[in-house]
Amino acid sequence: MELSDLVIFRAVVESGGVTRAAERLHRVQSNITTRIRQLEEKLGVQLFIREGKRLHLSPAGKVLLDYAERLISLADEARDAVQGGQPRGAFVLGAMESTSAVRLPAPLGDFVRLHPGVRLALKTGNPQQLAAAVLAGEMDAALVTGPMAEGPFERELIYTEELVIVASAGHPPITAKNSEPPRAIVAFEKGCPHRARLEAWYLLKNSMPAQTIEITSYHAMLGCVVVGMGISLVPRSVLATFPEMGRLSVHALPPGSDCAQIDLIWRKGAKSPKVEALLRVLRPPA
Repeated sequence: MELSDLVIFRAVVESGGVTRAAERLHRVQSNITTRIRQLEEKLGVQLFIREGKRLHLSPAGKVLLDYAERLISLADEARDAVQGGQPRGAFVLGAMESTSAVRLPAPLGDFVRLHPGVRLALKTGNPQQLAAAVLAGEMDAALVTGPMAEGPFERELIYTEELVIVASAGHPPITAKNSEPPRAIVAFEKGCPHRARLEAWYLLKNSMPAQTIEITSYHAMLGCVVVGMGISLVPRSVLATFPEMGRLSVHALPPGSDCAQIDLIWRKGAKSPKVEALLRVLRPPA
């Protein structure tokens, strides 16, 4: 299996068929068709499900596409590394929901503008999911918070987030001495470090809420808090994006438990030119 086979295979997938792939690669259609059939024969699997003139990826094709992206990207990096060129190829970045929504739009806009040869994809998850994806090679780097195994990763501190408890407007003060638990915690699924921090805080107070309501987005979470379904722990930066701030009350955590560090992590020894380029736009100006 040659790298050129994978380039043709990916072009067919991305273009949606042989005709457009041939135009994109400046080849005749028969050549593209032949190369795809030869690749299927080499691998002993069907890569596409054919419905008339339409092609759909088979399960085996979906597996190969992931490897093709990574191998082509590595080849691009190798060429750029020896030639001193610009970063290029696929780049998959992971981040938590709050970081993606609030912190990343501006720097990623700069990144895309400065590096048009990079195909950027942003995926969200909790820190455990993101770290596992980086280790598995499914992501090039990720922005995470919370305890993380040091051995497999290299990291750089990017942001420090102030964390606050939010409740509905008029909610009584929430303090370390307040033993009255809220009706419920409104949070992301297990694995979210902010949820774990809030649960640990109430456990220390021996006043754990009876229920945790799981939500999949910050704006939905804050909407539930507004109507009194429960309280939540969020980065203060998220509140600037919420249009109904007047219907919330904000409560400070005790010093020492009110901040979270956001690190960019990547596999040890795998600091690629694309990771370097991302760090340049994420670092605050000197």
